[in-house]
Amino acid sequence: MHRPPEREPSASRNIYVFGITSFLNDTATEMAYWVLPAFLASLGAGPAQLGLIEGVAESVASFAKLFSGYLTDRIDRRKPIVVAGYAVANAVKPLLAMVTAWWHILLIRFADRLAKGVRGAPRDVMVAESVPKDRLGSAYGLIQSMDSAGAIAGPLAALFLLSRFGIRSVFWAAAAPGALCVLVALLGIRETKRPLTDTGSDLEDAGKVAGASDRVDKREKTKLPANFYLVIVAVTLFSIGNSSDMFLVLRAQNLGIAVALAPLLGLVFNVTYTLASWPAGWFSDRVSRRLVGSVGYVIFAAVYFVFGRAPSTMAIWIAMAVYGFYYALTQPVLKALVVESVGATMRGRGLGIYFFVTSVATLAASLITGELWKQYGAAVPFYFSSGMALVAAVLLQCVRGAGEMG
Repeated sequence: MHRPPEREPSASRNIYVFGITSFLNDTATEMAYWVLPAFLASLGAGPAQLGLIEGVAESVASFAKLFSGYLTDRIDRRKPIVVAGYAVANAVKPLLAMVTAWWHILLIRFADRLAKGVRGAPRDVMVAESVPKDRLGSAYGLIQSMDSAGAIAGPLAALFLLSRFGIRSVFWAAAAPGALCVLVALLGIRETKRPLTDTGSDLEDAGKVAGASDRVDKREKTKLPANFYLVIVAVTLFSIGNSSDMFLVLRAQNLGIAVALAPLLGLVFNVTYTLASWPAGWFSDRVSRRLVGSVGYVIFAAVYFVFGRAPSTMAIWIAMAVYGFYYALTQPVLKALVVESVGATMRGRGLGIYFFVTSVATLAASLITGELWKQYGAAVPFYFSSGMALVAAVLLQCVRGAGEMG
């Protein structure tokens, strides 16, 4: 129970600063993101160009996350990368107001997602180094809650601006929360100390012989444990069934919910997501993270089953609200589980691999969902996703020893 005297203040400061930067950054991002399809249409582009832009953007983010994870474990100062990531992403968003062709948007989204991918792992490792192990879920939960709050504020701000000043004004206005985000990150974040030894993993201690710690083979110290890979397998299987949320919106419209209400569908689940993320992370600090994550997967399975059966439009609205609980019980909690599944000196690599495989599998999931929808009808892809989530929930329970607090 040794706790350095300076750890608590730095923990509180960094976690709250990261929460504020997440809120401001996501506000700016969501302001711009939800008006992009309409903006592309005004430039003469269509779904094919939108698909190319988003595919390239998410692909580059995936590889950037993998690279930054490995880099994070090899550098002593993470703050410059995190601040630079926020700075680049928020510097390019206002440029959308000046574009005249769809390929300009491709370049801007490329830079935005590259910056996001590079800053992700260093930030999350700094979070892990800022708090004791028994507050890890709560820390990630708070940041996720602030992030999803930005996902509510951004679209609401965009709707207000669109009704009064036009679409390009939204991009200019996004510069305000973006600039504040960079300023808070630059002035508020405190550098954390990189661990000198691998003290964060309890999973491989049994294999170490007493008295031989000074002769531990270097390869063993940099080897990711088997439990980490079990977590990755479970998450990957789930992600193969976790297609873009745009398919939920499309299914809702298919069932008679008006196109104009699509933003409200997103608002419904984001409200639940925001309110539940911090409590879910706090709860995971007191029980098995595997159990909390599995419950989140089961909720996902239930929501997708309802979308497949589609008993009524009211059921769809209720399912969408419940969907926020899936996000709250998995996003911050699984991140904490990954961090606890690896050694303290390998957190960046573990998070990088986790982000990479989930991004790639989620991209594949959208292709699979689209093909199943086309070949077998709207209900089948939702049943498929529901089944994959249940398999992943069971597999996550096989990750013995990882993420347990006791």
